[in-house]
Amino acid sequence: MIRKRLAVVREILEFDNDVTEVAIEVEHELQKAINYNSITGQINVGDKVLINTNAVYLNLGTGGYNFIIHNYSNTECDFPSELGHIIKLRYTPMQLKCLAVEEPQSLYHETIKDRDHVEGLKVLIGPLHSMLLPAIQILKYYHKQLKISYIMTDSACLPIHYSKTVKWLKTQRLLDYTITCGQAFGGDFETVNVYTALITSKYICKSDIAIITPGPGVVGTDSILGFSSIEGGHLIDAVNTLKGVPIIIPRISFADNRERHQGLSHHTLTILSKIAYSSAFIGLPVLEEEKNNFILDQIKRYNIDQKHRVHYIAEQTFKILNKGNLFMKTMGRGIEQDPDFFRAIGASTLLTLKI
Repeated sequence: MIRKRLAVVREILEFDNDVTEVAIEVEHELQKAINYNSITGQINVGDKVLINTNAVYLNLGTGGYNFIIHNYSNTECDFPSELGHIIKLRYTPMQLKCLAVEEPQSLYHETIKDRDHVEGLKVLIGPLHSMLLPAIQILKYYHKQLKISYIMTDSACLPIHYSKTVKWLKTQRLLDYTITCGQAFGGDFETVNVYTALITSKYICKSDIAIITPGPGVVGTDSILGFSSIEGGHLIDAVNTLKGVPIIIPRISFADNRERHQGLSHHTLTILSKIAYSSAFIGLPVLEEEKNNFILDQIKRYNIDQKHRVHYIAEQTFKILNKGNLFMKTMGRGIEQDPDFFRAIGASTLLTLKI
């Protein structure tokens, strides 16, 4: 069920072409809400709106936002273009139309329709959205002219416009193209699945490197297989199927108090040992002896080095990353609080440049 409430817009907090953040009065108090302009239209102070309050009511990790379902002051709108017949969020009340690159109407249809490989494209696969910014900053530190595309999967946040990280990267011209695949939407290019997203990255974006992560807001359940980033195993196989080069960013932490995320997270161990059928490159940072031994024991117990190509990389993550960046956090922890998480990103990113 959707927990719905009526509200009135009291203030416009932030605005761009894609998203408007507003202050709303709901149940006699002020709260924040997100309006996706391409879905529910433009919004103004005084508008009466219907909101989805699920996340705020359940105290979920959406930054304290409600989401606007309908604006009673903006009841009718038309498609901005008649092109495109692919529906995302299919068979939900919010289903929307987009032009996917695979469609015959697309300018790129002829370019990709017969492609079934990516000719050695390097693909960096991360289980968390928080890995995207540091990975790109490190890549650009070493090679400013690298052309990078970001493929956002549909295992977490679906609208790419929710990601302030992506907006910042695009504004800083660190990220060249965005591609949203499956039910995710709002990228520079829309694709039906991750395979055609990879094809798009190679032949339309002409990228040197593609990075795949989910959007913000992954799910974990403290069960062996019940987590969003389990898709990483399938992504490894997808990249190999298309004759690309998959490089996994391992999730490493010694700052996370949860035992299952100590050292190599059980998410990474499960992906590499149980889910992926094919092999990937893995970059590991050289840590203190006790931490190295802890991770080495995990690798041996799960036979990771028997199946995948493990490389220890002497990275320079602390030297490269802008520690003051507001988006340089994972689970609320910055690089000072969780250095090994970021060093793992540095190791796999540097490995991507070396292979």
